[in-house]
Amino acid sequence: MVLNYIWIAFFIIAFVIALVKLVFLGDFEVFPAMMDSTFASSKTAFEISLGLTGVLSLWLGIMKIGEKGGIVNVLAKVLSPVFVKLFPDIPKGHPVTGSIFMNIAANMLGLDNAATPLGLKAMEQLQELNPKKDTATNPMIMFLVLNTSGLTLIPISIMVYRAQMGAAQPTDIFIPILLATFFSTLAGIIITSLYQKINLLNRTMLLTLGGAAIVVASVIWGFGQMDSLLMNKVSTTSANILLMTIIIAFIVAGMRHKVNVYDAFIEGAKEGFTTAVRIIPYLVAILVGIGVFRASGAMDMLIDGIRWGVEACGANSDFVGALPTALMKPLSGSGARGMMVDAMTTYGADSFIGRLSCIFQGSTDTTFYILAVYFGSVGVVKTRHAVACGLLADFAGVIAAIAIAYLFFG
Repeated sequence: MVLNYIWIAFFIIAFVIALVKLVFLGDFEVFPAMMDSTFASSKTAFEISLGLTGVLSLWLGIMKIGEKGGIVNVLAKVLSPVFVKLFPDIPKGHPVTGSIFMNIAANMLGLDNAATPLGLKAMEQLQELNPKKDTATNPMIMFLVLNTSGLTLIPISIMVYRAQMGAAQPTDIFIPILLATFFSTLAGIIITSLYQKINLLNRTMLLTLGGAAIVVASVIWGFGQMDSLLMNKVSTTSANILLMTIIIAFIVAGMRHKVNVYDAFIEGAKEGFTTAVRIIPYLVAILVGIGVFRASGAMDMLIDGIRWGVEACGANSDFVGALPTALMKPLSGSGARGMMVDAMTTYGADSFIGRLSCIFQGSTDTTFYILAVYFGSVGVVKTRHAVACGLLADFAGVIAAIAIAYLFFG
């Protein structure tokens, strides 16, 4: 229901602004630009879905081997004490906990191509537990918020963009991004727990969150001892080694349990193809709405209004130039990436705005894209408090990113 109102708002706001531009400013290009964006966005949505087909087939095939080989069940049992507290509505030891863990681990390592199919698999398993198939359950929403808050340990792609844009030290945003995304995820967990009345003040959760904080601090310290070249090599190599280790481990486990791993892979891969086709309408809808909103100039007007408000309050408005990346990130990953590159091109890769736009890009994830794809894949249309929790986590990430940017680069 919330996505319905937001989608309608994109079109109405865009149409009104375009009409005003045409009548009062004589801008005859705005309506053609909006129509062009609808066709371009539709094409992009299809290309994304088409591009996901192979990756989905691969990873859902691997996951099927893991299921039949017993690895997913082992992960579920190991994680059960934590997931019982964070996802109290999921039966203890259910295989979906293993799928959720695999998805979160892939996101943390920046392995987007692996994270999406693993997340879709987890969502399908959560839907099996859902008594109302068109309505999001509490575990679904908590899982979505963990994805939208964007916890990432190794933001390789952002560092690569900075290197391409001529940054003197492409990795100087590594620690700021890690801190910002950690606060975003922590805020998402707390906010969603308050909505769902989950008690986090227990020994298990305090030890888990405390342990996570120690791990984050250790990673920060370890990578802080390396130069940029070594950091990129170590992070890329370790991520790929881990990914290949997971694939081999699943295959070996299947062999030990006398599973026909080839047939199991084919069975899972077929699910990947049908899932990729199923999400096309949802992607077309959300990306077309976003494209029209951008093409009308509504985003530019919003930024200018924020700048005026900040300056009217007498506050420092240096951060406002990077806000297009932050505002676009919940709507479109590629759009936010374009805003980030534009900020570095306009202001310089080593400028405050250039660096802050990179921190924005890495601190949260594409909330509406994730909601559209994940809920769309299982036919959920009533999202309940998913949008509110996801956007509040995004907001916490934006505030943290601004504060951390001023701390490191202000």
